[in-house]
Amino acid sequence: MVSQRFSRLPLTVALLLCMLVTGCSSLPGYNTVPERPTLLSRVDTAAEQLVRNAHGRLSPSDTIIATTFVDVDQLGRSSTLGRTLTETMMSKLVEQGLNVIEVKLRDSLYIEEYTGELILSRNVQRLGNNYNASAVLLGTYAVARGEVFVNARIVRLADQLVLGASSFRVPMDVDIQTLLLSPY
Repeated sequence: MVSQRFSRLPLTVALLLCMLVTGCSSLPGYNTVPERPTLLSRVDTAAEQLVRNAHGRLSPSDTIIATTFVDVDQLGRSSTLGRTLTETMMSKLVEQGLNVIEVKLRDSLYIEEYTGELILSRNVQRLGNNYNASAVLLGTYAVARGEVFVNARIVRLADQLVLGASSFRVPMDVDIQTLLLSPY
């Protein structure tokens, strides 16, 4: 009888170990496959970096206008991705405590259907005066084979000094491809 108990002991121990190992794999943080970065997670990080970079250069009363992120090879052209980058970045900058002016409510900024709010360099001072803004959020994106590279900057309107900058890349997936398609 004693020998039967000991012969089952290795099997029982093995079963208990399997259950323990299987249980641990479902614990948070135990997943060995890293998550792919998303557009939103990259914009969150970039906005935090922009605010950190601009710290001390922007006062709490400074206001920022945002322009549509554009294709780096065709600065007069954007896409749904460019407009989405702008909208998401604006939201994150506001969450970080910056004052961002919504320019869609006014008509003095060059707005083209399907493109967005594009800032023209010759109008920078006029825009700053019209919006009582001290800085502008602007950005570009470049499409590569498997990724999209994004550059964002906060630029002081008075002297075009870059107050903060951030660059990031987003893996090309079906959603990003769809956002790059533009009717014009």
